[in-house]
Amino acid sequence: MPVLTRLIPSPLVVDIRPGALDDLACVLADERISHSGRLAVAVSGGSGAKLRERISPSMPGATWYEVGGGTLDDAVRLASDIKAGHYDAVVGLGGGKIIDCAKFAAARVGLPLVAVPTNLAHDGLCSPVATLDNDAGRGSYGVPNPIAVVIDLDVIREAPVRFVRAGIGDAVSNISAIADWELANRVKGERIDGLAAAMARQAGEAVLRHPGGIGDNNFLQVLAEALVLSGIAMSVSGDSRPSSGACHEINHAFDLLFPKRAAAHGEQCGLGAAFAMWLRGAHEESAYMAEVLRRHGLPVLPDEIGFTTDEFVKAVEFAPETRPGRYTILEHLDLNTEQIKDTYADYVKAIGS
Repeated sequence: MPVLTRLIPSPLVVDIRPGALDDLACVLADERISHSGRLAVAVSGGSGAKLRERISPSMPGATWYEVGGGTLDDAVRLASDIKAGHYDAVVGLGGGKIIDCAKFAAARVGLPLVAVPTNLAHDGLCSPVATLDNDAGRGSYGVPNPIAVVIDLDVIREAPVRFVRAGIGDAVSNISAIADWELANRVKGERIDGLAAAMARQAGEAVLRHPGGIGDNNFLQVLAEALVLSGIAMSVSGDSRPSSGACHEINHAFDLLFPKRAAAHGEQCGLGAAFAMWLRGAHEESAYMAEVLRRHGLPVLPDEIGFTTDEFVKAVEFAPETRPGRYTILEHLDLNTEQIKDTYADYVKAIGS
């Protein structure tokens, strides 16, 4: 009997615990990622700069690069600066914009990327995608997975609470995304990668069912692990399908229609997921998801993030245009404006104010 297997693209190191940042240099040396300590570290001028003071004594061979923002130009500039040096790896230390810039720059110069997030706002910290603002708005660029992910839960606890809440919404939305993938399989024959689906679904369920909250290290551990697993699931499937369905289409619609007013990615995805579950007739699941999101302080109604009912209806109607070719409950139902309004009114009555 032949032994059939496949290689799964995933980080060599996943270190999630309190105090992990203080051991960063040792972890990279022990895992043969950087024996020399020659690292290019991308940081922001905010949280990253403060952490630089803390860990730079343990990383004397590192060169620090301050990244101005999360644009494609910033990432290209960082790659150009890094190319002039001789480094073992690139370290992205900061929020999602910094890590995405570091991902893109590392891929451009052919170096491995070490992701060291300072918040848990979304699942991009371990995904094979860099999301960067460009002249046309916002683009997604394929990049290799990080070779290592180091998450210090002490640092996470110091991040603004809203960023951690957003990560909860992004993780929980996996459940809706997988339901959309299964729908596309039944109706369109789209192939499902069972391993990717299992990883993404269980990541979402672990966060949804956990009784703890953001002040609890055990919950933060589960949330961080869920976001890492979501990123790996996307690598396994080769696209964002395991974590992106109608929930993310609604999120993208908010971003495109109301760019100056859009809320955090995970906030919008969580709201989109709860409504998408209602659309597909999973009313009990939708109500429970809304209850959990509300318990964590996340929005479940558009007015909680500053949008009117009409604006939400407009976003839902526009949402399928944000991901041409992706089949979700929105494309399946193909509701008109009045049908969306009626369904939303039923959703509001069911979950309460």
